[in-house]
Amino acid sequence: MVEHENIQLDNVFHALGDPTRRQMLQALADGERTVSQLADPFAISLAAASKHIKTLERAGLIRREVRGRTHLCRLEPGPLASAHDWLGFYQRFWTERLDILERLLRQEDAGNSPQPPKTETPEGDEK
Repeated sequence: MVEHENIQLDNVFHALGDPTRRQMLQALADGERTVSQLADPFAISLAAASKHIKTLERAGLIRREVRGRTHLCRLEPGPLASAHDWLGFYQRFWTERLDILERLLRQEDAGNSPQPPKTETPEGDEK
C-alpha cells in the first residue's frame, strides 16, 4: 500500500514538474475541456498535447472520457490533495524552525541592544 502511494505521489510531482501540464490542470479547474482546447494555448501538436494528457492521466490528475470522436478531460483533484498533505509536513517543519530562529534573534537583539547613554541635566541630575 505504501509503495503504491509513493509511486502515485512520484507520478503527481512528475506531472506537476512541467509548466504546460500545470497550465492544462489550471484550465481544467474551470471545467471540462477537449484535447484540442487544452492544446490551443500552446504551440504544440495534438500528439504532443496527448502525451501531456497521458502523463496527467497516469498521475490520476485527470480523467478522459470519449464521446464519439471527442475526448473530454476533467480534473481529478484527489491526487493534488495527497501532494498538498505531503508538502504540508514540510511547511510545518520550516514554520517551526523559522519561529525558533525569530525567537532567538529577538532574544539576541534584546540582550545586545545598547543602553542609551545617561545624560546630566543642568541641575546635575542624571536622566
